[in-house]
Amino acid sequence: MRLSNAILCLLSFIVFSFLQSPAFAVKRSYVVYLGGHSHGIQSSSVDLDAVTESHYHFLGSFLGGHEHAREAIFYSYTRHINGFAAHLDDEVAAQIARHPKVVSLFLNKGRKLHTTRSWDFLGLDHNGVVPSNSIWNKTRYGEDTIIGNLDTGVWPESKSFSDDGYGPIPSKWKGICQNQKDAGFHCNRKLIGARYFNKGYASVVGKLNSSFDTPRDKEGHGTHTLSTAGGNMVPRASVFGFGKGTAKGGSPRARVAAYKVCWPPVSGNECFDADILAAFDVAIQDGVDVLSVSLGGDPTAFFNDSVAIGSFHAIKHGIVVVCSAGNSGPADGTVSNIAPWQITVGASTMDREFRSVVVLGHNMHYKGQSLSSKVLPDKKFFPLLSAADAKLANASIQNATLCQAGALDPKKVTGKILVCLRGKNARVDKGQQVALAGAVGMILANDFLTGNEIIADAHLLPASHINYTDGLAVFAYINSTKNPMARIMPVTTLIGTKPAPFMAAFSSKGPNTITPEILKPDITAPGVSVIAAYTEAEGPTNEDFDKRRVQFNSVSGTSMSCPHVSGIVGLLKTRYPNWSPAAIKSAIMTSATTLDNANEPILNASYIKAGPFSYGSGHIQPNFAMDPGLVYDLSTKDYLNFLCTLGYNDTLISTFSQDNYKCPDSLNLANFNYPSITIPNLVGSITVTRTVKNVGTPGTYRAQVQKPVGISVKVKPKNLKFKKVGEDKTFIVSLKVKKGEAIKEYVYGQLIWSDHVHYVRSPIVVKAV
Repeated sequence: MRLSNAILCLLSFIVFSFLQSPAFAVKRSYVVYLGGHSHGIQSSSVDLDAVTESHYHFLGSFLGGHEHAREAIFYSYTRHINGFAAHLDDEVAAQIARHPKVVSLFLNKGRKLHTTRSWDFLGLDHNGVVPSNSIWNKTRYGEDTIIGNLDTGVWPESKSFSDDGYGPIPSKWKGICQNQKDAGFHCNRKLIGARYFNKGYASVVGKLNSSFDTPRDKEGHGTHTLSTAGGNMVPRASVFGFGKGTAKGGSPRARVAAYKVCWPPVSGNECFDADILAAFDVAIQDGVDVLSVSLGGDPTAFFNDSVAIGSFHAIKHGIVVVCSAGNSGPADGTVSNIAPWQITVGASTMDREFRSVVVLGHNMHYKGQSLSSKVLPDKKFFPLLSAADAKLANASIQNATLCQAGALDPKKVTGKILVCLRGKNARVDKGQQVALAGAVGMILANDFLTGNEIIADAHLLPASHINYTDGLAVFAYINSTKNPMARIMPVTTLIGTKPAPFMAAFSSKGPNTITPEILKPDITAPGVSVIAAYTEAEGPTNEDFDKRRVQFNSVSGTSMSCPHVSGIVGLLKTRYPNWSPAAIKSAIMTSATTLDNANEPILNASYIKAGPFSYGSGHIQPNFAMDPGLVYDLSTKDYLNFLCTLGYNDTLISTFSQDNYKCPDSLNLANFNYPSITIPNLVGSITVTRTVKNVGTPGTYRAQVQKPVGISVKVKPKNLKFKKVGEDKTFIVSLKVKKGEAIKEYVYGQLIWSDHVHYVRSPIVVKAV
């Protein structure tokens, strides 16, 4: 008996030990970031294999052997980014994080595409952003610049990616067309490369079937963004006949490449860190000139942010990285992609509307927008009903008001026009629920937060999206009228609407929550109802019920504004191939405008004056960016100095950059040579230093200052005389709190250097404490 008990105790101990062992512990996918590589850009396959072996050796020292490491690692970053992604239990991960060779270790987190379709430029010639013909000619339409896009892939059959009229692929291109498992996918002399990265996604959702082994875009987002940045000129483009014009990307003669890193959502996330880093690592090696990144997550420390890490390694090689600011507005402090080496783009409207007028029974007219091709009988009025009054007995008023699935009573709805409130479920889904309940049409009214931001969607029934104020008027009419009636007029395309641009309500805002001394976003560009190429694997609403297919679609989000800037960067890269990423960014920022097409300050979606936390330096003006006069330049060393001011030590920064680096004895973050000046905690006074480089003709620039409320601003010297191109001049800006006049919140001003031809403008953002 005692022996049996002893055996039982021993077995229990063995089982307990087994359950507690690292091999049995629950594993999660982590990214282990080791910095840069010592091998050059012309690394051989032997060099890359040696890096992978070093990763196995390193991880094997924690897991008890080389083979365990080989089983755990699913990505080895070997080209420019040094590190790996692996399945690890939390205890082992904690041990690795403490190793001196490790720059950072973080969970393989998910990120989101920055399109608004799920939550609630390819520009045509008239959208006010496309450069003039003289600018196109000088930049050769971005000819042979290579634009890469991290997104959902690409629809290669789109006319936006036809290679008619293109010459040989540039010799610098080292990429591939990863179509071995999708024989129907083809690249060409326009779409010169396409890859997919899904191991990080698979580490979260489980084993994937073969349908995931393709760079084909089955969602539409990647095709839309890539064609906005570098799509061909395509005449007679439209969405159901609306918005007809010649579609063209920002750099229409650029070569383009797709890097598919985003997949069907899991817990709201589509793009995972491990895949994003793998794509950056390969794209740098492939030879892209510009990377457009319309995705992001919550702001986090730079060394725990895959997009920030990948972007840094890209700019080290002269690649400009453009990122979307996010769609979490209008709340403050929501902006993502906040590294100073990224160009971060907010979203604003353009001067085009797809107008669908709502007419009420008492003849009041309200201007809405839609892309619905369905029309109601001409001049016929229908009974008008608030969705709250159409609820099923077992449904909540809130769900009915939002026109959610299963909330509407067909007996109350049939034959009527229903008024739904924006929010929670997708806008097009509201229309589908209304149609399923038997309504003939829908009026979609904004809530307070979305204000005047109205979006043209391809609804499946006659519909019109109206702003908050007009929505209140419609609800008031319903509540005060015995038999309310309405009709929805057919959609018409209008050009030159005012005010435009104004900021989209969804566009994420500053201040920068990681480094508030760096103003983010940097710039804003069109991101509302943008027409661009689309996948034909899904309908324009991306809903299962939508069986329609389109070659072009209208979509909204900072995902759409980001590639506008990427395309313009392509033009600048063509015209100024030797400019640094920072110089290109400066040209875009300092040439932007803070005025709309009525020559009034740009407004937010509530028609209240917007500020730098909404639009950064302002709305992009490509014609002026092509000839900025002066630029604020930065080198890789300047970015390393920036990290030093944040408290990172010499050893960590040297590992990160693969350069022998020592923090200077005296550094002040306020003196970082950014094209904007932001002082988040001004006590008394401060003097900041900036340096500008002349990239135009010789001349004398004079300082003009608009002072923030309660802050005195002095610039020395007041004049900068340049005798040649490439000459640098340094100046100082002294800011001082005016006692009794300053307010303890952010206030805004600006500094302009002008030679009467160029106006080099920098926002000044200050908060006194």
